[in-house]
Amino acid sequence: MLVRLRTLEARLLPHGVFDVMRQLVLFSAAYWCYRIVRGAVDGRASDAFQHGRELISLERTLHTFVEPAIQGWASGKTWLIDAASWLYVNSQFSITLGALVFIYLFHNSAFYFVRNMFLVAMALALVGYLAFPTAPPRFFPEWGFTDSVSNFTHVPQDSVTVNALFNPFAAIPSMHVAFGLMLGWSLARLVRNRVARALCFLWPFLVTFVVVATGNHFVMDAVAGALVAMVAAYAAELLARTRPQAWAFAQMRAEAAA
Repeated sequence: MLVRLRTLEARLLPHGVFDVMRQLVLFSAAYWCYRIVRGAVDGRASDAFQHGRELISLERTLHTFVEPAIQGWASGKTWLIDAASWLYVNSQFSITLGALVFIYLFHNSAFYFVRNMFLVAMALALVGYLAFPTAPPRFFPEWGFTDSVSNFTHVPQDSVTVNALFNPFAAIPSMHVAFGLMLGWSLARLVRNRVARALCFLWPFLVTFVVVATGNHFVMDAVAGALVAMVAAYAAELLARTRPQAWAFAQMRAEAAA
């Protein structure tokens, strides 16, 4: 039994328990820094609302102001808007955390590349939040937007109060979309089942629909989130070149060893 337990530990935790603790500390520190800096825009509510209006104006000029129509269509189907609200609440933390744990346990050789992507993306997002605080669509009821997440959870999230751990004006970039892309497409490269692979590939598109339908992000926010994910992936590739045996994605590492 002891031998079996050690064999299982070696298979699931190839770098030992201390590596797990190191990753937990690293992600926890990064997350709390992300949250603290994310809330460092106190007193800029007027700027955030002005940026939101400018974004609406830009999308109207480009004929891409489709958010009210999307939310109106989704809200007409209770099951759909409730499902979207549930996914919005859970995709950023529960689902993301679960996916990271899955990659660590079952595709450990790719985990460190994904981890580096996340850390770079979170750092880039903080620059956007500080440089361009933006009120989300739900703060503009005059355009027909509603806060579907608050309606679903019965917990008000329409406060305009910014504090050290909460910033309602962190709309650009959409990290829901960035996380969805980094995880979904990474998993699509790792899983073998075709159905699971297709679902992973489609995941970021579903997340994009969710953030728009719930009134939490503009289309431009989603585009910015996708750009952040792309830059983070490129940065992770550059980092992998410095430590290919430790930080490269699974396939990249195999090619380097060949």
